[in-house]
Amino acid sequence: QVQLVESGGGLVQAGGSLRLSCAASGRTFSTYVMAWFRQGPGKEREFVASIGWSGDSMEYSDSVKGRFIISSDNVKNTVYLQMNSLKPEDTAVYYCAVPRSPVLSRSRIPGHFGSWGQGTQVTVSS
Repeated sequence: QVQLVESGGGLVQAGGSLRLSCAASGRTFSTYVMAWFRQGPGKEREFVASIGWSGDSMEYSDSVKGRFIISSDNVKNTVYLQMNSLKPEDTAVYYCAVPRSPVLSRSRIPGHFGSWGQGTQVTVSS
């Protein structure tokens, strides 16, 4: 089992930036992909970005492509989400997650992910 802890959320004005971190511990050698999801008020949890644990193969949702950058530091067992040009619609609780199995590595469905952090709140004011 992998334990995940997110940090870095906060309140920012529209157009600003934040960097989220997700620290992994436990069976990190089995962590082939790390993903970020978010859940806004009254909305379903949605995929944001994912990265291969070796730092390759980044994917982004259309809503954040060109504004967010996902990266990883294998020495620190940490994945980051650099969020730029933030918009009020980016307001959400952001979670990092690990898929249930390698065959689900590129899934964007929350139910295919078995390990989740507790989430970190991001609020973007207009």
